[in-house]
Amino acid sequence: MLFTMLRQSWAHDKGRKILAITTVFLATGLISALLAVSINIGDKMSKEMKSYGANIEITPEGQIQLPEILNAQQTPLDKEDLLEENELPNIMDIFWRNNIIGFAPFVRGQVTVPERHLTNINIVGTFFDKHLPVSDEPTFHTGNKYISTYWQVNGRWPDDEKNQALVGQALAAEQHWKTGDKLMLSGVNGQNVNIVVTGILSDGTADDNSILLPLALGQTLLGLEGRVQSVKVSALTVPENALSKKAREDLESLDSDEYDLWFCTAYVSSISFQLESAMNNATVKPLWQVAASEGIVIGKIQSLLFVVTISALIAAAMGIASLMTNAILQRAKEIGLMKALGAHNWQVYALFYSESIGCGIVGGILGCIGGWGLSKLMGYALFGSSLSFNWIIIPLVLVLSVLITSIGTYFPSRKIAALYPIEVLYGRK
Repeated sequence: MLFTMLRQSWAHDKGRKILAITTVFLATGLISALLAVSINIGDKMSKEMKSYGANIEITPEGQIQLPEILNAQQTPLDKEDLLEENELPNIMDIFWRNNIIGFAPFVRGQVTVPERHLTNINIVGTFFDKHLPVSDEPTFHTGNKYISTYWQVNGRWPDDEKNQALVGQALAAEQHWKTGDKLMLSGVNGQNVNIVVTGILSDGTADDNSILLPLALGQTLLGLEGRVQSVKVSALTVPENALSKKAREDLESLDSDEYDLWFCTAYVSSISFQLESAMNNATVKPLWQVAASEGIVIGKIQSLLFVVTISALIAAAMGIASLMTNAILQRAKEIGLMKALGAHNWQVYALFYSESIGCGIVGGILGCIGGWGLSKLMGYALFGSSLSFNWIIIPLVLVLSVLITSIGTYFPSRKIAALYPIEVLYGRK
């Protein structure tokens, strides 16, 4: 009997059913797209925020970081105390190797430019786009081209295998150097290196007053062959929470379950811990300014998405309630006749909830399809790449669509079920 009435209801009231399905479709389409964005937002925003630079720094164990104003007073370490260049591939041997976007080693010092009678010119030796074979990835490339995407290079990036260099914007303006100029640099041991300027660098740091060379040239000029003074690492991480903060304050305070969870989660602190274990004589420190800002931005965006999702749910439920109220009240005599013939309230509820749940499921399925397409468009519009549509979204959206229609049906169905058949049939209600 219930199925007969449902079939007749769909046959004679297609307009309202289509309108209800459309309402659910619009709401669940938006919700499913927002859920897809929310699931992917962590990785996508983390990648986007890597344009602000590395979030982990590796330095020699004996090096003490002083405030920038005191850097001139800092005594450099002996060559033997610096990091060994041949250990750099170990960075890609840790558990979270797939989260490492790239890294760049650095040596810094001062040289002279004899032809221009210049002394105390700052140089930086580093990787630009270095081919560095690592285990299971013989074609691996790393360097500042990957981790310092905020660098603005007017010209070409240097080739790590050639005598090429970038000149900082401030230094180039002061000395009237430009792209294509040839310079001879003289190092600490009288080593002379001829370079060609391939580009002018602007990054808003002290490097604007420096010459940036391939690492091997910098090591030769500074007498630091096979050694590096620091390494900056860019890694994809998840925002900090109570567990990661507890581990940062006192790692020994974690029990075995907490330690396993912390170690197997891509916190910046756990990745730093693994990097420190992979290299000898090294101190690994997260750059907390970058890591903290990532977590704050991602958290605020996820909160915004949550608020929009709840708003869509409420708006859809109100729309369904209005439609169902109108539909149910117009069927008052039908319900009165059912009750006069002996129908119970639960049977009246079953009829209306079956109709609303049917609309919810159909609208939810269509909403998943629409949300999948919308999430792809949002991904390309926001991040320039598509967002993955996680399978867990489908059952979640279907549950939400049924919830929307059930909430919208609850109040009008209670009102009509409470009517007395004689009042309805005689037109008193």
